[in-house]
Amino acid sequence: MKARIKWTEQAQFVGSSDSGHAVVMDGPVDGGGRNLGLRPMEMVLLGTGGCTAYDVVDILKKSRQPIRDCEVEIDAERANEAPKVFTRIHIRFIVTGKGLSEAAVKRAVDLSAEKYCSASIMLKRAGVEISHDYRIVEGD
Repeated sequence: MKARIKWTEQAQFVGSSDSGHAVVMDGPVDGGGRNLGLRPMEMVLLGTGGCTAYDVVDILKKSRQPIRDCEVEIDAERANEAPKVFTRIHIRFIVTGKGLSEAAVKRAVDLSAEKYCSASIMLKRAGVEISHDYRIVEGD
């Protein structure tokens, strides 16, 4: 896997991946940016959320669960001093479907957290306290 980050101006960068996709990252106004893109640390959270959501949806689909939607809400805390690493991350899954098995949802969340989500497992190994919970919404 490869990625490239190109400085464009002020505190703005464009990141591109070997899959051919790109994203704009920018700093806040008080940091010399123009607030025109995501912050790099926001990208870390979004990548983690996307990684674990992918796992949970995939596991539930393979388990033939009637999943219709999955949202992930992430709440994170960072250190006050540089480097301002993440110290705590809480990941909440909101899984919607008609007749979803709670045991299957719990299993999918646990498998992602413990075995499959490379991003969250990497952060956890670096000392970030990561917790998870889920809510099941009955509906089509």
